[in-house]
Amino acid sequence: MRTPPYLPFLDGPPGIAPGLKPIATEAWLVPDTEAAAWLAPKRELMRTHRNEVFAAQDADAEMAEAASAVLAVAGPADEDWPTLLEAAASTVSDDLCLMLRDEAGLWRLRAASLCAPTFWRLAEKIGQPLGGVHGPVPGGDPGLAARISRIFDGLQPGRVLERFNWTVQAGEERFTPSSAPLKDLATRTPDAAALDVLHLRVERQTIRKLPQTGALLFTIRIVIDPLCAALSTPHHVEAFATAWQGVDPAMHRYKGWPAYERLVGAALDARRNPVTSEGSTKDEAG
Repeated sequence: MRTPPYLPFLDGPPGIAPGLKPIATEAWLVPDTEAAAWLAPKRELMRTHRNEVFAAQDADAEMAEAASAVLAVAGPADEDWPTLLEAAASTVSDDLCLMLRDEAGLWRLRAASLCAPTFWRLAEKIGQPLGGVHGPVPGGDPGLAARISRIFDGLQPGRVLERFNWTVQAGEERFTPSSAPLKDLATRTPDAAALDVLHLRVERQTIRKLPQTGALLFTIRIVIDPLCAALSTPHHVEAFATAWQGVDPAMHRYKGWPAYERLVGAALDARRNPVTSEGSTKDEAG
């Protein structure tokens, strides 16, 4: 079991604020921590479920420029794809989304290769402005949309911004347009299996503005690790507990966390009171 590459709960609970920070351009797509586990299934999904994971609206030039930027880092695609954006997406574990500014100044989602959506459907979001894309988020419309739009407007080509979002889920599935099956699994899982079934789902997002077309290229990398790997030290256990309990109630509901309260509590108890194979706690056995 690997050490999770990202532990954003150490910085507190997920919130509304964009939390974007600049990073070095050479750290944009590498190292690709999920390529070994996800690239093969991702490509299969792109072949067999294209209508669900790809959409574009009059964005050929923008897709070509985005693909050029990605392929310059990841290397050429090893097979033919219907569009350049899909070819680029086949080389990285990240999903690729393009926002274009319309005549009214609104940033709209106009093209995407999206194979690991965190509980949303591309067909419902393509063509939507920021307010439509972020509408369900507590406080996301108009407050969040306005703040993000100002960031997008002022972003200069050559800069890369990064942010993290996180949640928990039952199982390790990445293609999750709906959260319902995961919540169902959570409700059916006994407490004793909490550490086995619960996973930490991290979104690593980056944003950069393309110099020729002015489009905004989003990359979204979904990182999945067993929660037990993330709760590997007492410090991590308490930091996670604090973040979980400290989230805004509206955000708690939005993320569907009520369905996971029982299992998360059981997982934290198991980490705080580990049991040896003889049935006694480690403290007692020592």
